[in-house]
Amino acid sequence: MSARRLTLSTIDGIPLVRPGDDLASLLLDALSSSGDSLEDGDILVIAQKIFSKAQDRYVSIADVTPSAEAEKLAIEVDKDPRIVELILSESSEVVRHRPGVLIVAHKLGFVMANAGIDASNVAEGGEDDDRVLLLPVDPDGDCADLRAEIKDRAGAEVAVIMNDSVGRAWRSGTTGIAIGVAGMPAILDLRGDDDLFGRELKVSIVGIADELAAAASILQGQAAEGAPAVIIRGYSVDGEHMTGKALIRDKDEDLFR
Repeated sequence: MSARRLTLSTIDGIPLVRPGDDLASLLLDALSSSGDSLEDGDILVIAQKIFSKAQDRYVSIADVTPSAEAEKLAIEVDKDPRIVELILSESSEVVRHRPGVLIVAHKLGFVMANAGIDASNVAEGGEDDDRVLLLPVDPDGDCADLRAEIKDRAGAEVAVIMNDSVGRAWRSGTTGIAIGVAGMPAILDLRGDDDLFGRELKVSIVGIADELAAAASILQGQAAEGAPAVIIRGYSVDGEHMTGKALIRDKDEDLFR
């Protein structure tokens, strides 16, 4: 399952994604225009944001009426109560909070700040556009659907990862993680294998989809790069196919909760 060399390249020429857009068509058209194509075994890493945009997961803050719970929590975290209401509506549990920080368990299972709700690179109407963007309803299903569309239209057997940027409780800075996976293992269980000196590995489980998602996010960027899609080539996707849910630690095993 290891690789000695990986190549990562952006798919250039993807237009701004709008509600109702066909992502498979946008990706394949951009590849065709650049004279490139997908190959069997490629891993396609796509930013969550363009899935959400295509699915019209926008919410206007002006349309949100905060609950009493949101009003109370907003004072404690020093946030707009309407944003807090949206965060609570997307979450199953408030994990931690303090002024400026609201960490929740998203209904999809991810523990993240603000339920993944984002305003960056969302509004095209300038400062008067108050929309924010929610996560997709079914990231794993979206990855599976896109993988099937690409197989049908381009004939290439690819894996698909939907990635997003998150912070971590014990490290500074954000990094890319996989929130949806299709067509490949999401984790590699190395327990039982030997290390370099013949010692049996006891606890080694690698979040390979997260590692690939993080690598791709370097090219995607966080600001005005406009590179939402990356092709990773050279890593074997053989093995049991999993969804992104395989990467979520069970609550009863989460020492930080």
